[in-house]
Amino acid sequence: MSRNIDVHMHSLYSDDGEFSPEEIIAIGKKEEMEIMVLTDHNSVKGVDEMTEYGKKAGIKVISGVEIDCVYKGINLHMIGYGIDHKRKEFLEIENEIFEKEMAIAKIKIEKLKENTDLIVNEEKIFKIAAGNIVTGEIIGEVVLEEEKNKNNPLLKEYFDNGAKSDMPFVHFYWDFFSQGKIAYVPVEFRPMVDIVKLIKESGGLAVLAHPGNNFKNCLEIVDDIIEEGIDGLEVFSTYHSPEQIEYFYNKAEKNNLLMTFGSDFHGKNKPHIRLKGYPIPEKYKGIREKLAEDFIKKLR
Repeated sequence: MSRNIDVHMHSLYSDDGEFSPEEIIAIGKKEEMEIMVLTDHNSVKGVDEMTEYGKKAGIKVISGVEIDCVYKGINLHMIGYGIDHKRKEFLEIENEIFEKEMAIAKIKIEKLKENTDLIVNEEKIFKIAAGNIVTGEIIGEVVLEEEKNKNNPLLKEYFDNGAKSDMPFVHFYWDFFSQGKIAYVPVEFRPMVDIVKLIKESGGLAVLAHPGNNFKNCLEIVDDIIEEGIDGLEVFSTYHSPEQIEYFYNKAEKNNLLMTFGSDFHGKNKPHIRLKGYPIPEKYKGIREKLAEDFIKKLR
């Protein structure tokens, strides 16, 4: 089994992705990728396109999706691997979330204005969104490009080699618009148990994405999620520290769960993340090929 495998990436069919499936395959070809999984946010629209370009490039493409859902009041992402992406339920989920996100777009912007002294160019935000979801990353891009905001102490860490300058737009989203932050506006996502059920009924594997990023302060909830019947954990993630990797590795091993590894490649919103750019600490280097083999076997 080749090591050139990445099972977590996003195209422009995600609300925060940059590249088309064709462009991602071209990047993958340069990286000598052999297996790629497109896991767009709440969308399977790019799967067929990615598969076709993959065939031409000699790259195997596996169907996937990363769905927003909720468990015990906490928003999380559940990835479905090897799903029957033609099922109508996936399109229904995409349309449902799109409508809910569009309904709160202006409310998010107003909350940011009310709770900060940042200059926010609403017209420019909607122009960039171009009829699509107004993400926290888009708002961040506009706010950070505004000259009048350059010296605002709130934004110091996003500029000039600051702690958040590596991917300023997504950090802006996490800091202002993620769950519990000052400009957060709730969206009613479907229950996690329903999403896991749909993925399994679609012939796929349900894997909890980047748990260390979603459950920093409440890791014990991962045990409850495992009890709900998920198939795996994304152990090796660009968001996980070595300590988190070890924690989730042991958790997956103890519960006989699939362990996955993914870069979460997006493009400009996460510019430091490359395809197959997931970290694997030295102590785990020898098992990468085995994990890749396990992943492929599970999908057969």
